Amino acid sequence: MKKRIFYAIVLILLCAASFIAWKIFGPTVHAPAGKYFYIKTGSSFQEVKQALLDQDIISSEFFFDRLAKQAKYPNAIKAGRFEVRNGMSIYSLVRMLRSGKQSPVNFTITKLRTREDLASRIAANFETDSAAMRSLLDNEDSLRTFGLDRYTAMTAVIPNTYSIYWNSSPSKIFRKLNTEKDKFWTEVRIEKAEAMHLTPEQVYTLASIVEEETNKEEDKGKIASVYMNRISAGQRLEADPTIKFALKNFGLKRIHKSNIDACSASPFNTYYVKGLPPGPICTPSSKTIDAVLDAPKTNYLFFVARPDWSGLSNFTSSFQEHQVNARNYQRFLDSINIK
Repeated sequence: MKKRIFYAIVLILLCAASFIAWKIFGPTVHAPAGKYFYIKTGSSFQEVKQALLDQDIISSEFFFDRLAKQAKYPNAIKAGRFEVRNGMSIYSLVRMLRSGKQSPVNFTITKLRTREDLASRIAANFETDSAAMRSLLDNEDSLRTFGLDRYTAMTAVIPNTYSIYWNSSPSKIFRKLNTEKDKFWTEVRIEKAEAMHLTPEQVYTLASIVEEETNKEEDKGKIASVYMNRISAGQRLEADPTIKFALKNFGLKRIHKSNIDACSASPFNTYYVKGLPPGPICTPSSKTIDAVLDAPKTNYLFFVARPDWSGLSNFTSSFQEHQVNARNYQRFLDSINIK
């Protein structure tokens, strides 16, 4: 009888130990709907625990509480974006959160046009809000540390995918972008820019206009040559995309004199102001920047889209020939009802 009681107690203890071990080391954690668990800067232990419960990542706070306290986690909360895998153990979850081993955001930048666009994209992907990012992008003193100003701030953005921690401050995010920009501008690229008598920021600005003019790789270098020839001749660029940027109306299909006059005071109005605008009008791709740096030597002074659906342009050095090309293209636009 005593042996039976003894064995029963041992069995109960083994079952209890197995249950506890399973709750601590077993696959009891559920991945959140979005795969990642976010802890905001300044969060308390209670807020973190409640968020884990609300998202059904943990089903009970009992074992989480005890492991967290043993690991001294309540006084060492670290903000971040943490990847929670389905079937993790509470032990692994606590260790990950306690260590602050977060998963960075793979932040992809393609074409953006304004500082507001960049701030909005960053706010949508990181903890910081757009107002904080805009404050940095508009702050001349902050930008001066990077050798930039509010007009050239966007030249720090080379379209690419960047690995950045979710809770990074606006200055850390911008520093990351600027560091990658410095890597992009190799000695070879800088030498090519100098041969064109342009700074990297000016090359970037010219590339932004080319980027808005065409998506045809075979035309990008030739369009860049047109604008370089106009600069050399002391002519105005008269680039239609700069009018769209000055008006902040990127849906315009045709530029009329009324559009040009409406933004006559803008430094981006290249129908009124000679030379390049003070900064870019979008974030050009690295291919477009290289197309500008490798632009062929031509005598072209004019170009206009071909009157077809090819997306290519006709180039010429003759104003009379350009007028003919332009009229043909205007008739094409009329025929497809683009006003």
